[in-house]
Amino acid sequence: MSSGSELDEPILKVSGLKVHFPQYHGIVVRKQVGNVRAVDGVSFEVRKGETLGLVGESGCGKSTTGLAVLRMTPITEGRVEFEGRDIANYSASAMRAIRRRIQMVYQDPYGSLNPRMKVGDIIGEPLIVHGVDTERDVYRARIQELLRLVGLRPDMAERYPHEFSGGQRQRISIARAVALNPALVICDEPVSALDVSIQAQVVNLFQELQERLGLSYLFIAHDLAVVRHVSHRIAVMYLGRIVEVAPRNELYKAPLHPYTQGLLAAVPIPSPSAEALRPQQVIPGEPPSVMNPPSGCRFHPRCPMAMRVCAEVDPPLREMADRRAAACHLHDPSISGASRDGLLHLAPGGVGSTEQNVRVSV
Repeated sequence: MSSGSELDEPILKVSGLKVHFPQYHGIVVRKQVGNVRAVDGVSFEVRKGETLGLVGESGCGKSTTGLAVLRMTPITEGRVEFEGRDIANYSASAMRAIRRRIQMVYQDPYGSLNPRMKVGDIIGEPLIVHGVDTERDVYRARIQELLRLVGLRPDMAERYPHEFSGGQRQRISIARAVALNPALVICDEPVSALDVSIQAQVVNLFQELQERLGLSYLFIAHDLAVVRHVSHRIAVMYLGRIVEVAPRNELYKAPLHPYTQGLLAAVPIPSPSAEALRPQQVIPGEPPSVMNPPSGCRFHPRCPMAMRVCAEVDPPLREMADRRAAACHLHDPSISGASRDGLLHLAPGGVGSTEQNVRVSV
């Protein structure tokens, strides 16, 4: 993995990204009753040769963010700058050329491959669609090269997806994604459907391809151990917003946002005796509705450190030292001492939530 000092200028810059899905009521007379704010003001950068991990609870908007960057879901508002060009409002024909430079690896290695196509045709489909290396002998040589690149034998090109294991199918998906020599690959939970032993192999393959091909990754996942291993920097999402961004080691060593602290506290320690002695820190309650998010900081109903200002003012993602950023009033020097002393008295289940404490599933 490249060191942070070697990373170049941003290849992807997302600013104020919003993806809202209208909700309707009624069958005969349909009336819009609100919006699902799946992504609601997300900003981040991915530098050349870098892996940015994007983590958070299920339903926080991670996958929708990845789809929006690739323009596979409509963007409500915001900018998506790829290689210096804002592609947020590009037409379908203009995006065709951009997609040669941005590819995606999906979560499900079983559902993302056409069962009626041979593996060689699946991997070669991007070449045919974009008119690259279509001469017969060159095309076949390219397919064989891509199979070797991901650790598969060239003769496997004549097989069908059902003849492969889950890990091998994901390798086929990766070969298809890098067929056009993209600059950025969006990885949407690419190892979550695989066995733990196979996960390590696929993660190592991602890193080898990054070194060999100079790829940049937006690596979306919920497994914090995997994200720590593969990422240079990590962005933490909660309810459609990014609440913290930091280099991986700094994030795990000293998380700034209370939500990040809760996520890391939920990661089990591989030592039963150490796990038994560790204080149990849980995030109380459940995430609020994305149709009606709470006022102020979206995490304040579940935050043990919530102040009165947290319920009133939505904290921006504030740049801090050491390439870190956090959206939390606890790290705002302009908040007065009196405001800091005014902690909200939370119910056992959090303000406006159920009484049950829920262990976060990551």
